[in-house]
Amino acid sequence: MNRASQRLSAIQPSATLAVDAKAKALQAAGENVIGFGAGEPDFPTPAHIVEAAQAACADPKNHKYSPAGGLPEMKDAIVAKTLRDSGFECEPSQVLVTNGGKHAVYTAFAALCDPGDEVICPAPYWTTYPEAITLAGGVPVVIDTDVEAGFKVTIEQLDEAKTSRTKVLLFVSPDNPSGAIYSPGEVKAIGEWAVENGVWVITDEIYEHLVYGANEFSSMPVLVPDLADQCLIVNGVAKTYAMTGWRVGWMIGPKDIIGVSTSFQSHATSNVANVAQRAAIAALNGGLDDVHMMREAFTRRATLIHGLLGDIDGVVCPEPQGAFYAFPDLRGLLGRSYGGVEATSTLELADIVLDQARVAIVPGEAFGTPGYARFSFALGDADIEEGIARFAALVSG
Repeated sequence: MNRASQRLSAIQPSATLAVDAKAKALQAAGENVIGFGAGEPDFPTPAHIVEAAQAACADPKNHKYSPAGGLPEMKDAIVAKTLRDSGFECEPSQVLVTNGGKHAVYTAFAALCDPGDEVICPAPYWTTYPEAITLAGGVPVVIDTDVEAGFKVTIEQLDEAKTSRTKVLLFVSPDNPSGAIYSPGEVKAIGEWAVENGVWVITDEIYEHLVYGANEFSSMPVLVPDLADQCLIVNGVAKTYAMTGWRVGWMIGPKDIIGVSTSFQSHATSNVANVAQRAAIAALNGGLDDVHMMREAFTRRATLIHGLLGDIDGVVCPEPQGAFYAFPDLRGLLGRSYGGVEATSTLELADIVLDQARVAIVPGEAFGTPGYARFSFALGDADIEEGIARFAALVSG
């Protein structure tokens, strides 16, 4: 008999964190592993943000409980930042500060889903989404996309997926893991579909500033103002400001949903750490110069990894449009043996690549898209070149 609850026992471990942990274990044992698995910037948190946290540590007011929904100054900073960056206007009462963007995602589904409610979830998807939906009592309804479709869902697919139980559409652009970005016209059309069909939208905007070339980030409730009353925005400081470990995210939405979500958080976690909030305030109020520097580096790396992967026979790699991931089609590499070990799936191929080439990638099975793999390019240019060279040598040998 299972001693743990069925609800928690059904959770699948994070595949991205599992790959990263295995790679780090090998590194700790002295192995030279190049990791394309982690979804976090390789830059340190900018100095002015760290200095704000250091000052906050010394201030006794940050040693006490604070409002469960977030410091007033933090909410004000989120309101100003959101208007500045996406053009969406909101009030502090529409904001909940959460323990990282991941907690905002879970809270959003928990606030909207009753048992049996369906959530349309396009694949490839970030590994946490289906688990958060299920934990909230919802039912993930996966829509498959592929490289030929640019990893983007169509209105026709949404129509086919919608049932009388459909409550929410999950929308992510720029996308993790594919790096795909919906054009403003596509975003507007999907938002209008949601309004016409009475479907809530949870839009994850965590990668809003990591956009390359002529691609453009668009916030759905800005393009479709009528959607605002049935839309939740989730975001955070992790990717934009290289603050993955600080654990500060937020959720923006109608006041009634933010109200019940704040009550939930008051019992689940209470306030986000005050020092981390003070650091996040400095990040949001401090301008985007550091963000632009990091984006320039990611733009260069996107071009580099796209070219290197595209040169490998059997690999089809679309150009990354946003985030910091390449998501190549590796189906042309399957059905072969490498070092005497056969790879019939990208799950098996990823194990072979780590074991034999000491290169860590995340197989597409983790994102609901077998046959593909995610390569994070949030690492130095030299490591990208060396890692892809090792991968190429293995699969081309």
